[in-house]
Amino acid sequence: MGIIGQHKQDQTSGVGAEVLFVTDSMLGKLARWLRALGYDTHYESHWEPGIIDRHVKEGRRLITRQKMRAEEFRDSLLVNSDHVGEQLTELKWMVPLSPDRSDLFSRCLLCNAPLRSIKVEEARDNLPEYVFYQNMGGIRFCPSCGRYYWPGTHRTRMARQLEDWGFMDRPKK
Repeated sequence: MGIIGQHKQDQTSGVGAEVLFVTDSMLGKLARWLRALGYDTHYESHWEPGIIDRHVKEGRRLITRQKMRAEEFRDSLLVNSDHVGEQLTELKWMVPLSPDRSDLFSRCLLCNAPLRSIKVEEARDNLPEYVFYQNMGGIRFCPSCGRYYWPGTHRTRMARQLEDWGFMDRPKK
């Protein structure tokens, strides 16, 4: 695990709104979980030549599993693990990751766009009926790809996984 081109831990950029990432094509699951934490994370399953360079020049930090690629970019983040939970733990020590609770589940997991709140009436024709009986509040919409999100069982499972990985405090009983 390591930060390429930097010898000590970066203490200046730990909040989701300030840290911008770009992941290489090997890290799709990691990109999705970083988005769940509220981090602006660009990911493509295939990058055209020069696109990662452009993202890095725009201020994003490259996350990669390829040492040679990491050496190409200043301040890139090299992760070693194959498992997303361990990759997040590695990043937590390098960046460090310290997501704000209000940023959790605030980005589209597929396209990375910030989600926006939507009125129940606007979503009614696009969601299963049970959502309106169980989750009247908290429906969000991705203006980029058109997906809807709500605080259902999938989000609950993801939140539990984030707790297990140490990114959220467990609810007090």
